Amino acid sequence: MNPEVIIRRAQLGDCEQIAKLAGELGYPSSAREIQDRLSNMQGYPDYAVFVAEFPDGVVGGWIGVCVCRSLESRERTEITGMVVDKAMRSRGIGRKLVAAAEDWSRSVGCDEMRVRSNVIRDRAHRFYIQNGYQETKIQKQFRKRLTS
Repeated sequence: MNPEVIIRRAQLGDCEQIAKLAGELGYPSSAREIQDRLSNMQGYPDYAVFVAEFPDGVVGGWIGVCVCRSLESRERTEITGMVVDKAMRSRGIGRKLVAAAEDWSRSVGCDEMRVRSNVIRDRAHRFYIQNGYQETKIQKQFRKRLTS
């Protein structure tokens, strides 16, 4: 466990480190792309991004969460992405990030959180199960680009 790590809302100054970690997650992004996305989210109360920061200013992980509304199921929150620096894993940072997201979810009135995880991420699956999440279904994802 890392008692010295603090969990806080992401700031625009974190974008370079967030981008590096997004690449570790398999979503290469530039700091500018992350800055644009984070700037857009900051104007809406249904999105939150938290970072795990060490005393030296290093961001060792991040988690994104949003409120999801649909006709077929009740309002809930969903983890949209989470990554902990590969050199800092298994130290309790992910657990702290998830706890912050769960606290935020309760604060916006949601009592259920969901997360999707690629079928190849066995370690992530074990992490979520150890943190009280239950596997509810396996599905395929489809995508269509609307711009050329």
